[in-house]
Amino acid sequence: MRKIASFTVNHDTLKKGVYVSRTDGDAVTYDLRMKTPNAGDYISPKSLHTIEHLLATFVRNSEYSDQVIYAGPMGCRTGFYLIMRDSVSRESLLELLRAAFGFIADFSGEIPGSSRIECGNYLEHDLEAAKADAKDYCEVLKNVTPDSMMYSE
Repeated sequence: MRKIASFTVNHDTLKKGVYVSRTDGDAVTYDLRMKTPNAGDYISPKSLHTIEHLLATFVRNSEYSDQVIYAGPMGCRTGFYLIMRDSVSRESLLELLRAAFGFIADFSGEIPGSSRIECGNYLEHDLEAAKADAKDYCEVLKNVTPDSMMYSE
């Protein structure tokens, strides 16, 4: 079998940030890298789940809702994938991400979609950990530019 694109990235040199992972037609997959791979510090499963609910809710309620294809976690627990239509510029994407993670960092109240009826693992949430992880990523996002969104070799 062919190796998939995300397995060709050197995870030993990958840093926190936002990267264009791949482009398929008009769909762009963004790598939202919140943790340094293989560094021993990962997003806890409960935080990951909570961020997933809040991130997906935020982006699907944003002005770009019609351009969102998918928002979901990486199995390695170092970040998320966000798949958007290519009609959203990188500048606009960064504005959206800064707003989304600011929203998560400051969120209070009931986590959207977190009832037993709405979620298949409704007990696995940790809002405080999600807020802390989002706050850390907000600092990372301050330094991301459209020109820095490519993987380095």
